[in-house]
Formats: sequence, C-alpha cells, structure tokens
Amino acid sequence: MVALSTIASTRRDKNFSFSRCLRLAGTALSLMVLAGLQSALANAEIEALLSRDDAPYGVVFEIVESDAAALTELLPRVHSAILQIRARFPQTEFAVVSHGREEFALQSRLQGEYAELHQQVRSMVTEDVPVHVCETHANWYGVAAEDFPDYVNVAPSGPAQVAAYQEMGYDLIVIKSSN
Repeated sequence: MVALSTIASTRRDKNFSFSRCLRLAGTALSLMVLAGLQSALANAEIEALLSRDDAPYGVVFEIVESDAAALTELLPRVHSAILQIRARFPQTEFAVVSHGREEFALQSRLQGEYAELHQQVRSMVTEDVPVHVCETHANWYGVAAEDFPDYVNVAPSGPAQVAAYQEMGYDLIVIKSSN
C-alpha cells in the first residue's frame, strides 16, 4: 500500500491517480486469483477422475492460451497427469488438443527455439498420446498445416477435435496457465 501511495504521489499528471492505481492492482490480483482457480479446477478434475472406481475410456486435455510459450508450462503438467491416470487406469486413452496461440510454438521452424517442448511432444506421441493443433486457427495467422512437423497432428478444427473425442467417450480436462 505504501508503494502504491508513493507511486501515486510521484505522478501528478491527470491520467494517473491513486484510485486508478488501486483499480489496476485489484484487476491484476483478480487475474492472478482466477488463474490459480483455473489451475486448481484442473487439478480437482484430475483428482476426481483418479478417485473414481471405474476407469475413463479416455481423457482429452484441451489447451487454449494467448501466450505462444504457454505449452512450456502446460505440457509437463499434462504429461504428469497422464502418468498419474495411467498408473491408476492403465487402459485409458489420451489426447491433447491445443488451439490457441500456444500451438504456434509447435511449428517446424521453431524446433530449435522450443527444442525441449518439441521433444516432449515427440515423447508423448511415442507413448500413444496424439497432440493436435488447430488448422483453422493457424490459418488465421498465415500458418499452414505443412508448417508443423509430422509428429504434430493438424486437425481441421480444435474445438471439433475436442468434441469428437468427447463423442467417443473421452472425459475433458481443460488445462490453463497459472500466469
């Protein structure tokens, strides 16, 4: 609070006020709490799934973020969840559908910049976990299906791909960034 009042007292222009500073701080805090809640919800969904008596047929993890680097945080969380679920229900099928800006990190031209991420995707695919990106979303930004490596499955539509998995009996878990 002292820092906020110091900032407000040092800035006397008409576009900056203490109350505006408080509103911005409140908004930032609200966003942080919301991100934490979304992460907690995903964890709660995973815990609920693990506590079931019956095995899920499959689980599809949906990722839609506005940050191109979000997969570096989210894919390890998804992989950890898969390992937990497989330990309890070994026959469960899995899939990952990424259809926000984070999907762009999986382009072939970014294999060097996101080497560890690409290795994680190759590893997941080797473990029979397909990783899908959305062609429609990619095309909006001038990225073609051919711009992704062979180990990334380019679906015509991310939301339709998620729906197709749900129609097959997969449970949906939405994974959100904590940032």
